[in-house]
Amino acid sequence: MEQLNQSACPACGATSLSTYLTVKDYFLSKEDFRLELCDSCHLLFTNPRPSLEHIGDYYKSEEYVSHSSTKKGLINRVYSWVRSYTLKQKVSLLRELTSGKQLLDIGSGTGHFLAQAKKSGFETLGLEPDEDARRVALSENEIELKDLNLLHNLDQHFDVITMWHVLEHVYYLQDDLRKIVSLVSQNGVLIIAVPNYTSYDAQYYREYWAAYDVPRHLYHFSPKSLIPLVESKGLKFEKMLPMKFDSYYVSMLSEKYRGGSLLKAMHIGFLSNWKAKKGQSSSQIYIFRKR
Repeated sequence: MEQLNQSACPACGATSLSTYLTVKDYFLSKEDFRLELCDSCHLLFTNPRPSLEHIGDYYKSEEYVSHSSTKKGLINRVYSWVRSYTLKQKVSLLRELTSGKQLLDIGSGTGHFLAQAKKSGFETLGLEPDEDARRVALSENEIELKDLNLLHNLDQHFDVITMWHVLEHVYYLQDDLRKIVSLVSQNGVLIIAVPNYTSYDAQYYREYWAAYDVPRHLYHFSPKSLIPLVESKGLKFEKMLPMKFDSYYVSMLSEKYRGGSLLKAMHIGFLSNWKAKKGQSSSQIYIFRKR
């Protein structure tokens, strides 16, 4: 498939880059991709990346959990149970951060989060690029999602915008992030959840770390790279929260890729949470506000 090589950092434009790791797409294509580290802003990014016309081919699998409601297999069953628990936590977080009710969720998958938010009184709009996921959202969760292409045509403002493990997939990082920030109302909130490549489990598993998920994940963030990027668009960083279940889930997949054991995965997941200092969890929730 056509691959596009990038000679500059997609976040800051710097050209001083170094190869951090070479990672295999264990999930689908088995192709190798380089992770380039920007020496200036510390963003990791997948290089080369598939062209926009072909990147959708790397998502075409019934096993892609974020777009699936299947409970087949241990990992999917665990994912389903954890999701039902964390959905309630996410909605509680929204209530804590805003009294407003206008919610935009970008990358809504099969609509589970929006269904929970709608039950809690939020007026919801969800955007999702995958047609199959939108179909499942409607049939299983009674949530009508819009195509992601609608994003740049929106002209309303939202009290809260959520991106749960989505920013790492966004193809045009600068343009899309700029537009998203423009849709946040005054005193509104942008919530971004992404994997953290400086976590203990990422450092332990290295090229087997499942959260690299190349080439579907185009960018790989740390607090040092993400916070300045979003603040440069006009929002103020407020706080960061850990996603403690992610260390276990990602470790289970990582052990699967390297032929390890479930017991080892649980041990590494526990160690990752135990060793995590502020900003070093396997995945982080970043909260930004428009002042």
